[in-house]
Amino acid sequence: MALATRTDRRPSMTRTLWDSSVGKKTIMAVSGLVMLGYLVVHMLGNLKIFFGSDEFNHYAHWLRTLGEPFLHYEWALWIVRVVLVAAVVLHAVSAYQLSRRDLRARPTAYVHRKARSSYATRTMRYGGVILALFIVWHILDLTTGTVHSGGFQAGHPYQNVLDTFSTWYGNVIYIVAVLALGLHVQHGFWS
Repeated sequence: MALATRTDRRPSMTRTLWDSSVGKKTIMAVSGLVMLGYLVVHMLGNLKIFFGSDEFNHYAHWLRTLGEPFLHYEWALWIVRVVLVAAVVLHAVSAYQLSRRDLRARPTAYVHRKARSSYATRTMRYGGVILALFIVWHILDLTTGTVHSGGFQAGHPYQNVLDTFSTWYGNVIYIVAVLALGLHVQHGFWS
């Protein structure tokens, strides 16, 4: 009886999914929905800022104790962070690989100069980079306090958010990020 050679084996379903363009687009869609779901929950939680400092600070503390006593302090938050990092990496790698595949498939430019795609479609790459940079800045500003404009106060998220939005550049950064996000999500739903 002959041993099966490497060429006789069928590729795994995961490998087939990752190698195909449809698979990569599916991975992008699912990871995008994970990130969008998080964004909606994050936004709803952050709307508590309109109920005052006590309500907002209590919500921030609750996030860190979520799942206790089954989970230790901040474990649920770290689980969410790991899932989000995985979603971001899968999304970005798939986008990059699809973009390279697209360029290899059509190495010469189209004859027609008139844009046939939407503005959101044409700015996807730049929007993704803007969003990635914003996420890093947002974490460094409001989670670690590394780039925070005022005196960052751990355990006082309400004051930290007010400090961020009391600067002109804090507002500009958020406005640009929200515009990029809007275009990115519009294209994602269209796709």
